[in-house]
Amino acid sequence: MNHMDMTELARFEEKIDYHFKNPALLEIAFTHSSFKNEKSLKRDCNERLEFLGDSVLGVVSADYFYHQLSHLPEGEMTKRRAACVCEKSLFEFAQEIDLGKYILLGKGEERTGGRCRPSILADAFEAVIAAIYLDGGLEAARTFILRFLVTVANQPVRISDYKTTLQEIIQKNPDEHLTYVLVAESGPDHQKRFEVEVHLNSNVIGIGTGKSKKAAEQNAARKALELMGIRE
Repeated sequence: MNHMDMTELARFEEKIDYHFKNPALLEIAFTHSSFKNEKSLKRDCNERLEFLGDSVLGVVSADYFYHQLSHLPEGEMTKRRAACVCEKSLFEFAQEIDLGKYILLGKGEERTGGRCRPSILADAFEAVIAAIYLDGGLEAARTFILRFLVTVANQPVRISDYKTTLQEIIQKNPDEHLTYVLVAESGPDHQKRFEVEVHLNSNVIGIGTGKSKKAAEQNAARKALELMGIRE
């Protein structure tokens, strides 16, 4: 799809069960930066909408968990919410509505599989959220989001990668930064022991040890999650 086709737009609106009063918002949500740059378009690409959509998703998901899943401990709510709004889940939501079919991509991105790339689809999904929010308000955006969120939100989450889970929780605040620092290494080559600290900005929030640096980082992330009340 190289331009906005009204028939395709109507099909997409049927998929999402929302009709736009201002279709130009949806056109922006579909427009990847590679397409804008290649075509020298004056209109925006979807990056600013993605930024807004991320915030709207955050508010709606937090409100849902607070009111509908208040029986869960805070740590479990945090863990499940992180699973709901992570790139993997947003990518799956985007696939449910065939969003990749509608994204406007530059030729380079098209050739390298951008239409199926999780990061591109997840960002476009957040851009669609923002477009609905700007066109129809918070309740319209909430209806759209909850269509996808509810099923995932009610499923228990097992943590298999502590570093990824911690990153997904922290990255929702762009001012916060995680770093892993190797503070000690001991033992002979065949029996090394590593100690790693995970820092949130300048504060140590977890210390882990392991037989490899990666294992120590995972254990440090696990300790940080436990500090937040998030456990298996």
